[in-house]
Amino acid sequence: MASGQNGSRFGVPHLAPPTVVKRAGWQDSEELRVSNWLTPWDGEAPLDAALIGLPYSGASINPSAAYGGPEAVRLAFRYNTTYSPDWDTDLRDLRVHDLGDVGGHLTDVAAAHGKIEAAVTAACAIEPRFVPVMIGGDHSVSAPAVRGFCAANPGKKIGVINIDAHLDVRNFEHGPHNGTPFRAILTGGLPIEGRNFVELGIHGFMNAAAYMRWLRERGATVISGREVERRGMDDCMAEALRIAGDGTDLIYLSVDIDCLAYPWAVGTAATSPEGLSAWQLLEAVHAAGLDPKVAAMDLVEIDPSRDMKDLTSRTGASVILTFLAGLYRRLHGDAGRA
Repeated sequence: MASGQNGSRFGVPHLAPPTVVKRAGWQDSEELRVSNWLTPWDGEAPLDAALIGLPYSGASINPSAAYGGPEAVRLAFRYNTTYSPDWDTDLRDLRVHDLGDVGGHLTDVAAAHGKIEAAVTAACAIEPRFVPVMIGGDHSVSAPAVRGFCAANPGKKIGVINIDAHLDVRNFEHGPHNGTPFRAILTGGLPIEGRNFVELGIHGFMNAAAYMRWLRERGATVISGREVERRGMDDCMAEALRIAGDGTDLIYLSVDIDCLAYPWAVGTAATSPEGLSAWQLLEAVHAAGLDPKVAAMDLVEIDPSRDMKDLTSRTGASVILTFLAGLYRRLHGDAGRA
């Protein structure tokens, strides 16, 4: 059953069809365009992974149109094929479809987050299990998404990696917003310990010393952008995966597109010159895709109203496809080589 009443699809509450379905207008006989491959789910086809849009940005510190992120990334896929020579991987046999978008709320942050939590809980419990790849939305959506992921995996210990410019553990004196998701996660009674939480790529004059101390007091690990530059992303991501996976059953990966420097992420609210390069981020998400414990991912803070020539949404599309390339290799080894 593809859809039901009261904003439900596939038994997932508050889920609606994707706001846009884009098919590539051209491809030759030897290639497969992503827009012709990653199509809406029919509720029956087997899934290795699935897109879920979380188009909500009503909790942004700065005015944001990041609610348009899922739609912008879906449109950007038209530039891509399923094969990458960088990873020598063809995704065409990976079973991935688009589940649709989770409805929000125009004026009530708690209500919007409640809908996201309920939808992610139900989607992540669909059997057989698949890897959800969620596209925000502002970073506030990660807190209810992680709560939903935990609820769908009772009895499991969860590690979390956040690739970001910002620590996002601000206090709640202004309520829950896109600067608070990981404080909400670490103080929310979830099966997530500070020692299994890693912040990767944090950089710039955009954070507070008090919040760094708060994380250290809880045993969390922060790997700065400068440290990534000096040590290399391969080493830093290997450390992040080891820490997040130490004694845990599953890992949740969150990627804020503002982890990148200006040239790769103009379409977001808080990018800076100290950010990661596109290659550093792609190496990180590919490693995450390969890791057997990484069982969910979100990508947030793409704001198409600030973008130029779809550059940031195209970067987001590459981030997702590169994660999926790692997942394909995890599941099929070298079977995807040309």
